[in-house]
Amino acid sequence: MNPTSDIHIGISSCLMGEPVRYDGGHRKHDDIVNVLGQRVTFVPVCPEFEVGMGVPRETLRLIGDPEAPRLVTTETGIDHTDRMLTFARERVRQLEAMDLSGYIFKSRSPSCGVERVEVVSEGGSRSGRGLFARVLMEHLPGMPVAEERHLSDPALLENFLARVLHFHRNKR
Repeated sequence: MNPTSDIHIGISSCLMGEPVRYDGGHRKHDDIVNVLGQRVTFVPVCPEFEVGMGVPRETLRLIGDPEAPRLVTTETGIDHTDRMLTFARERVRQLEAMDLSGYIFKSRSPSCGVERVEVVSEGGSRSGRGLFARVLMEHLPGMPVAEERHLSDPALLENFLARVLHFHRNKR
């Protein structure tokens, strides 16, 4: 019996190899899936797909104020902000009920990026956070989160797992 198998970690579905990206592709991250997947239970989430945007879909971007950006399609300018925020609040409550102990986000995503997500405004581009990531991190502020790009380094991956285990033990 794996002693950490009762630990649940949320993860962007595309990192698990699910073809949910805007172009129908995925960004499977073998190190995360193979190393952590033997020690924890993943809970895959794709906010854009789950909110009903479909695959394939028009690309999205964040515009406006980096502290309160709007989520719009790049070609047609359709604003999905309110729908995404409503979805995110409900989905985060569901994830909280699943007793998550960590979350791995897809970097640079307008819904899932934790840092350095481009936010376009009249004054140029600035850095922000994806809408779903923002809601989750505000609702569960102490839970360990990471972007997949930081977990390619084995030492950082082990450090993330150690933070997850510590969080899991101490929330009881």
